[in-house]
Amino acid sequence: MILQVLTDYYRTLEQKGKIAPPGWSESKVSFALYIDTLGSLEQVVSLQTEQSKGKKKVLTPQSMRLPAPVKRSSGIASNFLCDNSSYLLGVDSKGKPQRSVDCFQACAALHEQILADVDTPAARALLAFFRTWQPGEAATHPALKEYWDEILSGGNLVFWYGGTYIHDDPQIRLAWERHYSSAADRDAPQMVCLVTGEKGPVESVHPSIKNVQGAQSSGAALVSFNAPAFCSYGKEQNFNAPTSKYAAFAYTTALNHLLSDREHVYRVGDTTVVCWAKDGGIASQNMMGWAVFGQPPVYRLADLQAALKKLCDGGAAELDEEHLDPNMEFYILGLAPNAARLSVRFFLRNSFGAFLRNAQAHQQRLEIVKPAYDKFDTLPLWKLLDETVNQNARDKKPAPDLAGETLRAILMNTRYPATLLNGVTLRIRAEHAVTRGRAAILKAYYLKAANADVPKEVLTMSLNPDSSNVPYNLGRLFSILEAIQASANPGINTTIKDKYFNSASATPGHVFPVLLNLAQKHLKKLDGGLRTYYDKQLTSLLAKLGETYPARLNLPQQGSFQLGYYHQTQARYEK
Repeated sequence: MILQVLTDYYRTLEQKGKIAPPGWSESKVSFALYIDTLGSLEQVVSLQTEQSKGKKKVLTPQSMRLPAPVKRSSGIASNFLCDNSSYLLGVDSKGKPQRSVDCFQACAALHEQILADVDTPAARALLAFFRTWQPGEAATHPALKEYWDEILSGGNLVFWYGGTYIHDDPQIRLAWERHYSSAADRDAPQMVCLVTGEKGPVESVHPSIKNVQGAQSSGAALVSFNAPAFCSYGKEQNFNAPTSKYAAFAYTTALNHLLSDREHVYRVGDTTVVCWAKDGGIASQNMMGWAVFGQPPVYRLADLQAALKKLCDGGAAELDEEHLDPNMEFYILGLAPNAARLSVRFFLRNSFGAFLRNAQAHQQRLEIVKPAYDKFDTLPLWKLLDETVNQNARDKKPAPDLAGETLRAILMNTRYPATLLNGVTLRIRAEHAVTRGRAAILKAYYLKAANADVPKEVLTMSLNPDSSNVPYNLGRLFSILEAIQASANPGINTTIKDKYFNSASATPGHVFPVLLNLAQKHLKKLDGGLRTYYDKQLTSLLAKLGETYPARLNLPQQGSFQLGYYHQTQARYEK
């Protein structure tokens, strides 16, 4: 399913001219080698541009549409027209000069083979370069002196001749396309493609997928077989999952295109997430990034909100002169690194409008009163996941599977994972703090997973003074007792929250008599007006609770306690 959807997306982008045709791909290039008619190297020009990366300025290679590269392992395999210094110059910094020479000779042989019947000035100059270049003289060549260290570091090089790049020569491009298609027919066995359903040459090793966080920088495989245990019926490598050369190129090119678009790639824990619409529209990606992943809006906020309302109601919308159809198929793919391979954390498929409605329902479940200092209007996914992590720890990443499970629950409108609730509960117990994010997660979790111990009367946005739920009112009572202590002892270092919060929420029958006795001593230190104010609050809550308290509270009841504590604490600061 994933490969078929990506192949269809490739066809859509190809029709719009947004992606490379078969045999071509976008490659990062650092330098251009200027050659003359005789093939002599005249000059090396840097193609890198200065871009901001955080607070620093870094040199970034230029992206060009070039012949598709081969997939290398440990052997020697040359690319056409674009490669590193080992292949185009026969030198590198790896300390194996003979292997570098062998790489150059392989590259020269490939160009001789492809350009044998091409008679253009650019082709003749390029072949002359490979016939006359001496790798042993590269270190002393004046044209290489300025960028020698950078060239040896492994950046890609291309050729320039007669005022243009050699890969732009029409006859050379045609020769490459003939070679690319004939190589597929000549080398690969004929099998039925599992993506297209057509019989033809299949790819033994699929191109690499790049730009997945945590994976190898050279790329990782989405489809790969490398051990006998993974093979069947005597088939080797990817012949176990026969994919035509076209389909293998199409799905990898489409996925690399998505992953190279930094504005629409999202990091959720250890998962790299991309999303796309079937029609290839950009506005839908921008809206999904804003609505689900908390990306800054790229359009006016009023326009986004108006479009979101229309789409959630089932109507079409216009955004930046692009038509948005709520019934358009939309896809969200999460990938995580696994050595030299990729694991699929999740692949979600639904209509664009359904995803947005589910995301809006999630945000409505999260709505809860917030502190004045909190600048977030809505809580993005990354901030929710942060609530499950110790922010003082060295590794601040959430549990590996938690991000994918939570995102799946949000977008498919299913129950939140129990690991999310457990993570929040552990942080509350460890830190004795119920933050806005943690309270919002408790509220959303129990709204979706109905539980009699957490009734809807406590799952409100702000304080519900009319609730008769005992755990909820115990949480409110604890907040008032904390306020009494703080008023009686300004600047106190250790409060009852530090000592008693966990035990009060778990075994209130043992703790609250002690706390109420302590509160009476604190009330004696207060002046008449403040003492009366707190006395009224205590009397009102104690009348609801009665004379005895529960011996124990289970986990959901503790959630009610924590929500009551949070609501009452925030109510203290309301104007």
